[in-house]
Amino acid sequence: MTLYQGKCFCGTVEIEADGEPEAMGYCHCASCRSWSAGPVNAFTLWKPENVRVTKGAEAIGTYHKTDMSHRKYCTKCGGHLMTDHPPLGMIDVYAATIPALKFAPGVHVNYAESVLPIRDGLPKLKDFPAEFGGSGEMMPE
Repeated sequence: MTLYQGKCFCGTVEIEADGEPEAMGYCHCASCRSWSAGPVNAFTLWKPENVRVTKGAEAIGTYHKTDMSHRKYCTKCGGHLMTDHPPLGMIDVYAATIPALKFAPGVHVNYAESVLPIRDGLPKLKDFPAEFGGSGEMMPE
């Protein structure tokens, strides 16, 4: 089984994820854009049992604007780590947090909110897949 290690910006908090993510892609929603301070956020979704904090748990802060996303960050440096999505039963470990993972995106979600059109041939979902409570509606590139 493959083990990926990552850390916050200052190194106070360290995490590991084992196996492979359930999905990888890009989120274009306004919340992810604002939180990541970028036009798009690269996500990797994992089962909770595959993600562990190995150092600095006491330095993890949590912010949740909605019940869908409990965003985790280092309280010392502000470095973003991951987002727990309780309704989905998944944890999004930001792709940049685990640099050894070969990021292989498979989908764009919340593309209706995009501010950066991306023409990469990947499926573009208006919001979320139907199995995650979205419409499952596709959008053109």
